Amino acid sequence: MTTMKKAGLSILEGKHAVVFGAGGSIGAAVAREFAAEGAEVFLAGRTTSKLEEVRKQITAAGGTAHGSAIDVLDDGAVNEYFDSVVKQAGKIDIILDVAGPLAKEYGNTKLAVDLPVDEFLVPLQTMVKSRFITARAAARRMMKQHSGVIILVTGSPARPHVPGATAIGAAFAAMENLTQNLAFEVSPFGVRVVCLRTLANVDSRSIQDTVELIAGEMNMTKEQARAQFEQSNFLRTLATVQDTANAAVLIASDRARMMTGTVVNATAGAALD
Repeated sequence: MTTMKKAGLSILEGKHAVVFGAGGSIGAAVAREFAAEGAEVFLAGRTTSKLEEVRKQITAAGGTAHGSAIDVLDDGAVNEYFDSVVKQAGKIDIILDVAGPLAKEYGNTKLAVDLPVDEFLVPLQTMVKSRFITARAAARRMMKQHSGVIILVTGSPARPHVPGATAIGAAFAAMENLTQNLAFEVSPFGVRVVCLRTLANVDSRSIQDTVELIAGEMNMTKEQARAQFEQSNFLRTLATVQDTANAAVLIASDRARMMTGTVVNATAGAALD
């Protein structure tokens, strides 16, 4: 990557990217990789201290980043934030939202017949709602500038292949449908909308929590629980937040300029279309 920078080949050079949920494990990894590839990154999330930590990591590596505490479920606050970014940067080229609740809050590992209604609704009322708010706000501004990339991120439960993922699976499926409908409407204005469907990122907060839940419920070690994830895909390997960040960079770049209204399946075969 250093060699690419020296050669002037950073594929997001000159881009302005907004990352919601930037204080979390996946959001932070994506933000760092966006910055490493030349983008000026605007970090948004709930916890100022976490955003500041990511901002310092980016600036220490020679990148440019700004942090702001934003409630992604507050439509007015999100729109005001986008206006402030446009005022500061001139335009918004990339937006990615990975904000979300804890795995235990939406009943991960619980079978549908044992899943309380309130827990089932959590990811729909938080993740799906936030994706609509942030994607819609971004689309309105990108349509005016006739350019931009909106990236949604889902996981393999969007295509049911493991038990105990009913709530998050329903939310992921809704987000993938949102990707396609929004792309149909905004792509004629030069705005791309792409969904990245990932495999469980073993070093992410949500999967670490899920591993702990599985280990406790099945009376096994965390290593044994992680091994179940490793065996769930064709490559028999564990995905990381860096894998997701790398894929997000490609989607955000002009190298993927013909991609819109589609789901990039990065699940190593765990969830086939």
